[in-house]
Amino acid sequence: MASVTIREVRKAFGPVEIIHGVNIDIEDGEFVILVGPSGCGKSTLLRMLAGLENITSGEISIGNRVVNQVPPKERDIAMVFQNYALYPHMSVADNMAFSMKLRGAPQSEITERVDKAARILGLTQLLDRYPRQLSGGQRQRVAMGRAIVRDPQVFLFDEPLSNLDAKLRVQMRTEIKELHQRLKTTTVYVTHDQIEAMTMADKIVVMHDGIVEQIGAPLDLYDNPDNLFVAGFIGSPAMNFIKGRIEGGEFVADGGFRLPVGKAPAGAEGRPVIYGLRPEHIRIEAGGVPTEVVVVEPTGSETQVVLRVGGQEIVAVFKERLTARPGETLAISPSLAVAHLFDADTGRRLVA
Repeated sequence: MASVTIREVRKAFGPVEIIHGVNIDIEDGEFVILVGPSGCGKSTLLRMLAGLENITSGEISIGNRVVNQVPPKERDIAMVFQNYALYPHMSVADNMAFSMKLRGAPQSEITERVDKAARILGLTQLLDRYPRQLSGGQRQRVAMGRAIVRDPQVFLFDEPLSNLDAKLRVQMRTEIKELHQRLKTTTVYVTHDQIEAMTMADKIVVMHDGIVEQIGAPLDLYDNPDNLFVAGFIGSPAMNFIKGRIEGGEFVADGGFRLPVGKAPAGAEGRPVIYGLRPEHIRIEAGGVPTEVVVVEPTGSETQVVLRVGGQEIVAVFKERLTARPGETLAISPSLAVAHLFDADTGRRLVA
């Protein structure tokens, strides 16, 4: 195992720079997820860490060694790809053992490591099968087993669950997290799915347009987003954003309705701001802001409701089962302790 340090790393293709001076510290044994929308640079950053892409400038270290000029095979990393990348003519056991055979490892060591990885991943009964005889989830386990057999300092995962159905993704999330807890190997995992990031990571790195927007523990990012992008990206359903300004210590929305703000930030009076409120932090309360019910979506454990107020729509999530119907009126109030204000120009969160 080893720590990973990324310092002022940039990547350009010709005149176009797509990674803009990224700095990330990953501790030994930590499970870090790079998350962001397609095109944000997260997979490119992972490929630079693996040695599959050259670094334009900056420095990447694994342990105490700078690896900028070190070939991929000498970085002591193992990568799990989105498309599994299994050899179709090889059995499960041979796929898992292939990298060790290339290194000339003794057969006894290869057999021991393959058997151990197979037990960890529940593949013992499948070692003689070929990839075409496996389900998507089993193929992904084989790809993970191939990485485990190498016993690397760092695991790299590049959107490994994207090809799986929803139920299997949930199962594999749990299995990957359990695997990390057992092996305690430093892991860097790339995904565009913020649910994967929230449920699996020790630390999340949120990326956007080639820069790091925020780094922190999942609940820290959820509760204290630095800016509008992080607030809107982390959380499902997404945070509601309402445009307006502060007047007389209250938030006055562009649609004319008012919301309390608790303690307004210094210098916020008359300033254009955006009121951020997560769907689960809205409650039904007599005397609150009247809203029109647009859509009711019951899921069993909760009810998601789209509401229209002041000419815009917001989403609320209630634990109770509602009898409200589209067209009816609900009076709502925000939970002040968890509401946020963002500067309308910079997008930065304002702190009282």
